[in-house]
Amino acid sequence: MNKVVRRALNPQVVALAYDGLCAFEFSCAAEVFGLPRPELGPHWYRFQTCSAGGRRVRGQYGMSMNPSGGLELLAAAGTIVIPGWRGINVPVPETNLDGLRKAHARGARLLSICSGAFVLAATGLLDGKRATTHWRYAPELRARYPRIRVDPGVLYVDEGQLLTSAGSAAGLDLCLHLVRRDFGAAIANQVARRLVIAPHRDGGQAQFLERPVDKRERGSISAVIESIRGRVNEPLRIAELARLAAMSERTFMRRFRAATGASPADWITQVRVDLARELLESTELPIDAIAARCGLGTAVTLRHHFRRKLGVRPVDYRRRFSQSSRPLKPD
Repeated sequence: MNKVVRRALNPQVVALAYDGLCAFEFSCAAEVFGLPRPELGPHWYRFQTCSAGGRRVRGQYGMSMNPSGGLELLAAAGTIVIPGWRGINVPVPETNLDGLRKAHARGARLLSICSGAFVLAATGLLDGKRATTHWRYAPELRARYPRIRVDPGVLYVDEGQLLTSAGSAAGLDLCLHLVRRDFGAAIANQVARRLVIAPHRDGGQAQFLERPVDKRERGSISAVIESIRGRVNEPLRIAELARLAAMSERTFMRRFRAATGASPADWITQVRVDLARELLESTELPIDAIAARCGLGTAVTLRHHFRRKLGVRPVDYRRRFSQSSRPLKPD
């Protein structure tokens, strides 16, 4: 029998229900977080639903639901799911927004699927951050909330406490990503098999990148990306990478962003942080040694980028996810 080795810091997941509830988006969250999985041990997610006043809601296709309770359930949630919204031009009640802001302030993660990004946007919490939504809605989200860096070309965006996904089925990708983040790849793969879906769309590590590589931008950029992965512990300069791609620096920067959705510096930093995560999980190497192996130089630099990307210190990440049972050395 498989056992969950990791555990979410707060396994309580609450989905926000509303009149006009998007059935598929809600089902994505319910299937991943709400389905009992006794084979995964006692620390799996606990799933509830809430609505304003705890009122019964009517959803799409004649569906109706009696939620578990009112918005007070948001106060105890570790993760809150916003499964779409009744319409991108329908205002969000201030009571909902206030509940989400308070939950975020005390550390809860807020996850939106499809048009649910408009609910998160209305809280103001996405200002200055990357986010996505269904490609049809992206221009409106960008126009209405210019302080959000809207990226319509990705399946999802993980900004630590704030996570957004593209249309409908991308909600499954994001929910699986959160399982992977909380419990590791093996458990996420097992959940994906139960759902009969691929654990990663676009293959390999695509969902850990800022953006999957655009097929139109393969060739030279793809070769550079492979070179970076093989030399991630070395100093990597733009001029050298541009020469490898046989481009001017300006053209290389433009083509690289078109292919990955990020600047070369940001993309390389993400790759290095991902490698650091793997080493923290699977080895007992000191933080300085991990920083050197990942190309981040010093422990100070590793801590800075790790907290910026993941919202947690390396020592805390290792304490939660290390495969070793030996006492941990201080960070």
